[in-house]
Parts: sequence; structure tokens; C-alpha cells
Amino acid sequence: MTPVAILPGLPDPTIVAKGYAHPERLVSTDWVAANLNTPSVRLLECNEDVLLYDVEHIPGAQKLDWHIDLNDQVERDYLDRAGFEALLRRLGVDDTTTVVFYGDKNNWWATYAFWVFQLFGFDNAVVLDGGRAKWLAEARVTTDVRPSYAPSAYVARERDDSLIRAYLADTRAHMEAGLPMVDVRSPQEYTGEKLHMPDYPQEGTLRGGHIPGARSMPWAKAAEADGSFKSAEALRGLYQGELGLSASDTVVTYCRIGERSSHTWFVLTYLLGFTNVRNYDGSWTEWGNAVRAPIRRGEQP
Repeated sequence: MTPVAILPGLPDPTIVAKGYAHPERLVSTDWVAANLNTPSVRLLECNEDVLLYDVEHIPGAQKLDWHIDLNDQVERDYLDRAGFEALLRRLGVDDTTTVVFYGDKNNWWATYAFWVFQLFGFDNAVVLDGGRAKWLAEARVTTDVRPSYAPSAYVARERDDSLIRAYLADTRAHMEAGLPMVDVRSPQEYTGEKLHMPDYPQEGTLRGGHIPGARSMPWAKAAEADGSFKSAEALRGLYQGELGLSASDTVVTYCRIGERSSHTWFVLTYLLGFTNVRNYDGSWTEWGNAVRAPIRRGEQP
């Protein structure tokens, strides 16, 4: 789980102080500011609101559009090996490049992009703690200029979903085995009161509720007010204290389409050191519409 190329200043002392299992997976705004001109660092901004990048972004950052760049445009799936290879070549990234992901919504889509890159074994990647919101709140330099980088000759590995991705059948088997699942949606989605996040449009799910046996832990509880991740001690209180999870547990996380649950997957895997966590990206848009998929409604026991 260590990045391929460790740059000077990593692990970031600011991150190390927070007590994480893998502090090398996060960098602070100070670290990014000090490395804006480091040739082997490439910033990728991935937002829910894909228009934000055009307004302003960190100098040198490139836009990663989760709709277009990471997802297959026909099937409900991610890009294949050839697509991933073409994407990284266009971005000027190869295995010697340290990719720094950041974005809006407390890094929802930054951790989602990080997770997709991990499907292809691209290990030299970190996340900017606090993301776009923290950078702007600190009045750090921004620009609307799109940078240009020479294409790389990156050769992608085959995508391997087996370790960190769960499909519908995997999740059902996980449920039937009584293994722990974390539903990271809002409490109203978990109970079935709502079919979508508060203030979001209806997104086509036929039924509300949660997967039987899943415990509720809204993803945002892992973040501080400034968007950065809570300390390891505080996170252990949530996931190990309140939910009773152990770092050796086999865990599945899910939300609506896999973006919020990628945030929790990142927390459990890299900040708390869980060794077997998979993200069910089909999540409630698939489970809530699947024929004869069991659901539960109401509060958790």
C-alpha cells in the first residue's frame, strides 16, 4: 500500500500527526503548495460539479470529469484497460508520477477517482486532505488557466475488481453470511424515508430502505468542518466504537452510486488500516431496483 515513488516530504508531517495507519496516502495543503512546481507531481481535480474547475482551480491541476473520463459511456461500468491507458497518457501521467486527487464535497469524487485508479493497480496516488474547500478557505492561489503537459507512454495493467469492488451477487453473499456492511447514506435514506439525498432530485430508485444487516454511518461524519478527515482516534470512535468493526473484518460499503462509499472505503482502508474492504458501487440505485433483493426499513437495531 505504499506509493511507488515516495517524494521528499512524504509522509507529510502534518498528516502523520493525525495518527493514520497509512499517512503516506494523504497530503496537506502546505505540502501541495510547496510542490506546485515539482515535475513528478500531477494534480487532478475531480468534482461533483464539473463546472467548478473552469471557474478556478489549483495551479497546474487538470480536470478529471467523473462522468466522461472514468465511466464507460454505454455500459454501467468503468473504463477498460485501453481507456485507462489513453486517459493517463493524455494527462501526462505514468508510474513515476505522483498523482494528487482533490475535489469538492469533502473529496467525494476525489476518493472515487482514487478508487477507480486502484482498480488498475495505479498505486502512486494520494489525496489532498480537505480538498478544494480547504484550499479556497485558506485563500491559497488559484487560476482558471488549463495547464498543458506532454503525453506520457504509460502502459496500463488489466483492471482487477476482485479486491476492492463488490458486485450485486458479492453483496448478497456478504449479507447472507452476516458479514458487516456500512450504509454511508443519510439517515433518511437508510430508514427509507427518502429515496435520495436531502435537496437532491429523485434518481429512479423504486424502493427505499437499506440492505438487511447494514449499519448506518453517514460518510460525512468522517470529515471535519473544513472538509479534512478527522483524526484516527476520532475515526476509531465512529467505526470501531459505534459500529463495533474490527480492522480484520471483511467489510462492504455502499451508498447510492458508489461515490460517498468510496470516501468511507478510503477511511477504513488507509486511515484505519482495515485490510479487506470492498466498495459496492452499484449501491442503492441497483439494489433498490433489483427484483427480489431484500430490504429493511426503519432505524438500525
